[in-house]
Amino acid sequence: MARVDDYFNAKKIAFEKLAKESIDDIAKCAVLEIVDDNKFQVSFLNRTYQVGYPDFEFKDLADPEAEVPIQEQVLIMHYMSAMQSIKPAGNWIAYREIPGASFYFSAFVKRAIDPLKKVFGKNTVAFITAAEKLNAKTIDIGDAGFEFQVFPKVCLQMIIYEGDDEFEPEASILFDSTAGEFLSPEDAAWLAGMVVYRLMALSRS
Repeated sequence: MARVDDYFNAKKIAFEKLAKESIDDIAKCAVLEIVDDNKFQVSFLNRTYQVGYPDFEFKDLADPEAEVPIQEQVLIMHYMSAMQSIKPAGNWIAYREIPGASFYFSAFVKRAIDPLKKVFGKNTVAFITAAEKLNAKTIDIGDAGFEFQVFPKVCLQMIIYEGDDEFEPEASILFDSTAGEFLSPEDAAWLAGMVVYRLMALSRS
């Protein structure tokens, strides 16, 4: 489990990398809108942030006084700092297929797959309701499946196979085959977990 200090160090490293790039190049590669001449507008799940340039300070537009979680700041900055011109391929792969992901697989299962299965495996109605609140797109896989556009170039799919008296529920999370170009394996695991926990929160609201 990463410590808070690790996230602040990660943000510092991402800041140093991004500071070398122009605001226009970052926006073009990450497909982000520039507002007020020197801010990026970033949609992340059901929130919209403004990220300053060149200070990379975050503001939640819905609640300007709220502190944006450092984990989300780092994830967004890592996506921005990928500086990749490629587009999603539309080919879906398992987490293990992301280069270097094997080392983080157990953390990915604990952080994303297990809670997704535990909370929604026998309650697809709650899963569907929560996913719709994130404007996810329905996919025709499993008993309930959705595609989540987390960043302009990063999307993932979450699929529930309902359990019953005979079989335990199953869950699957798939990534576009280009995911490793934009996020490290650790970031991809964190991202999946963030989506799952946001779904859990929305299912209770």
